[in-house]
Amino acid sequence: MTSERPYSLGQQIVLVTLRTLIGWHFLYEGFYKIMLPAWSPQGVPVGRWTSAGYLQAANLFRWMIDWGLTPWIDNIVKISLLLIGFSLILGLFTRAGAMGALFLLALFYLASVPLAGTHQPGNEGAYLIVNKTLIEAAAVCVLLAFNTGAIAGFDLFLVKKKRDYEKDGKDEIYEKS
Repeated sequence: MTSERPYSLGQQIVLVTLRTLIGWHFLYEGFYKIMLPAWSPQGVPVGRWTSAGYLQAANLFRWMIDWGLTPWIDNIVKISLLLIGFSLILGLFTRAGAMGALFLLALFYLASVPLAGTHQPGNEGAYLIVNKTLIEAAAVCVLLAFNTGAIAGFDLFLVKKKRDYEKDGKDEIYEKS
């Protein structure tokens, strides 16, 4: 694959659409957690979002509550969701955004690995090992594997600018010789 764009137009559209959809999911989750209260299954407001319930349910992360880290974790998660969302939607620092997304998804998955195989309260379905979080993590791996920032987005301009800079630098070296 020697061409600059080794993927067909259709493949590029699908990859950038996948990146944009995942970015929107992260952006909206971050926005919602910052701006709006949480809601109970009965439709009653239950106050602002906090990670305390997730951390309490996950034995692996319960020590974070004991150390009083919940407010810090809440803010880090909210801001990370927003930044990752913007990164993926805009195609700006796409690899870093995708790695951040993969990191958060891995943490979310490990906090609640679906091992019951039956319907759990708060879930839309019955999961056994594979759930939406794991599937989204696999989709983020696709974004990393195909470097979607080089297809469309602000990364494309950064790469072009870097190439032009490197080319100009090499031209100057040849001119001096």
